[in-house]
Amino acid sequence: MQATTSLPLAAWLKNYFTQHKKYGSTDRKQLSQLCFSYYRLGGAFRDLSHEKKICIAVFLCNTQTNDFLQFFQPRWNEHIGLGLDEKLLFLGYSWNALSGLFPWQTELSEGIEIRSFTKSFLQQPDLFIRIRPGFESTVRRKLKQSGIFFREVNSSCLALNNGTKLEAVLLLNKEYVIQDYSSQRVGEFFSKGMTAGHASKVWDCCAGSGGKSLMAHDLFPQLDLTVSDKRKSILVNLKKRFEEAGIPKYYSFVADLSAPLVPPLKGRPAFDLILVDAPCSGSGVWSRTPEQMVYFDETEIVRYNELQEKIISTVIPYLKKGGLLYYITCSVFKKENEGMANFISGKLNLKLKNMDLLKGYDQKADSMFVAGFQL
Repeated sequence: MQATTSLPLAAWLKNYFTQHKKYGSTDRKQLSQLCFSYYRLGGAFRDLSHEKKICIAVFLCNTQTNDFLQFFQPRWNEHIGLGLDEKLLFLGYSWNALSGLFPWQTELSEGIEIRSFTKSFLQQPDLFIRIRPGFESTVRRKLKQSGIFFREVNSSCLALNNGTKLEAVLLLNKEYVIQDYSSQRVGEFFSKGMTAGHASKVWDCCAGSGGKSLMAHDLFPQLDLTVSDKRKSILVNLKKRFEEAGIPKYYSFVADLSAPLVPPLKGRPAFDLILVDAPCSGSGVWSRTPEQMVYFDETEIVRYNELQEKIISTVIPYLKKGGLLYYITCSVFKKENEGMANFISGKLNLKLKNMDLLKGYDQKADSMFVAGFQL
């Protein structure tokens, strides 16, 4: 069951099916379901054979009868609609059988409820979209006309079944963006600082695909935006996305912020707001990519923590006196979260304004950490 590349499982499976045309749509769907269900059990049931573990995984992770269980475990298939606790009892296990699913519980941030967190790995998270300003009624109308089910989270956030095809119905990046609910909630934090007069010059220093920048622009269209990333290819994709979103004015540059920054920002005024969506373990999104949990090496937590300290130390000199810095991760590990907040306030002398762990695991969403500081 081990993937042979560093690609996410979904991408690896897509490539595999492209190379092996013999699999029809039903086969592809079923094989994908088997793989993801297997990885969702993480470190649980390690003493069982792969075959037995796959059967248990399919039984615990699904609520609809399926051909796989009907062939291998028809009696289990008849009880597929039971709740998780009832399913475990039916199989002769207690809740403790899942205690090894996520083996790094002592590393978790404060406030995480272990049972709910563990259960979240056994279900596929929802697909969340953020409706861009001015398209609220248009998006809802188009979805209803196309018969696509959605759940209202708030006025701009909708939840849909994962795998919902939207490309033929909505205009990506113009009318909506794909953005997890917790990621959207981050906007609530830095928008408070921006409304307090810190919005004019913003640097998204680990911009990635530009989701946070796009959200900041939608909140405050007049901001002076700078974006950077260590990967040139990422900024090329970001440029295309910004063109689709109608964002023509911004400054971008490639930089590895784990080392001292050279020329790109020389002579430019200091920033009112810096967003640091830091590289991290990604443990808050492992319910979407459970294979990452299975092959995770605990020593990576320390490596990421050291990288985060370097990046923060590099960017702070470019923050204006009185300016705001928001540190963000999609991690559930305290070394990457509260530990970094202590480092920023204690070692780098920024004032902690607020911080929170956004517990997406009880919303079928990702979990994220955000902390705001003022220089």
